[in-house]
Amino acid sequence: MAEFEYGPAEFIVAQFDNDRPSPGVVQAILDLVESGTLRLLDLLFVTRHDDGSVDIVELEEIGDEIGMAGVTLEASGLAGSEDVDSIAELVEPGTTGAILVIEHLWAKDLASKFFQAGGLVVHSERIPAPVVNAVIADDFEAFIESDSEPDIQPVES
Repeated sequence: MAEFEYGPAEFIVAQFDNDRPSPGVVQAILDLVESGTLRLLDLLFVTRHDDGSVDIVELEEIGDEIGMAGVTLEASGLAGSEDVDSIAELVEPGTTGAILVIEHLWAKDLASKFFQAGGLVVHSERIPAPVVNAVIADDFEAFIESDSEPDIQPVES
């Protein structure tokens, strides 16, 4: 196998207060697909009602309503019922979550090149952006409060 057909896939769950994604959410997804940054493998929506019941709506059912009629899902159904059931638990009652299964195209290329060179990606873990930003902001604020100089040492060659 010289090149992988698919790269790593990831579930992303975005929660919003309405039963449909806003035009801004839809545009963000469309922009990433059009830029070639990611491939949209599957997309569905889970509404969790206040009584705990859940409604699942496939993209094919509401694509026209939300401005995604022309979107082709590369692997519709990849998010299986067990995945959707467990993810639905993450969605707060009274809100809707968009469940995206995406393929990072840059990661597909990287994994293919590693494989061709005799390597294999054995672990990958995503750190959510809010966590990264909070940690860095806390460290930066602690540095500022310490009134210390940065510890930068010249590198000798």
